[in-house]
Amino acid sequence: MIIGRVTADALAELFRGLSDPNRVRIVALLLDGERCGCEIQACLGLSQSNVSRHLSYLKHVGLVCDQRRGQRVYHRLADSGPELLALFDFLRQALGKAPRGAGGKSAVARRRLRPQVRRRSRARRMP
Repeated sequence: MIIGRVTADALAELFRGLSDPNRVRIVALLLDGERCGCEIQACLGLSQSNVSRHLSYLKHVGLVCDQRRGQRVYHRLADSGPELLALFDFLRQALGKAPRGAGGKSAVARRRLRPQVRRRSRARRMP
């Protein structure tokens, strides 16, 4: 199947939006639902200006939309078409998140919640 130039350009723009690791981390947070900019900042440990710049870029390429409520701005994934929703479903799978509408956690998410047990080495001390 050959895709047209307009479609290829639009797709390339979406992937440019995901070309930065911090933007991928932001999208991963937004896969779980809308969040305030300050929540994103706290979760990722980034500066407010850095988060704002990445959110602005994601909004520019059409991956994220926002809504002001009082003094806060809430960001969510855009839902402007089946292609974009398919991309977000792919990202959910790639990042080990539960599919849209699934009540339970994915297997990867359950593994992350399991406490890690550290084992002591069995090396004996020399007398």
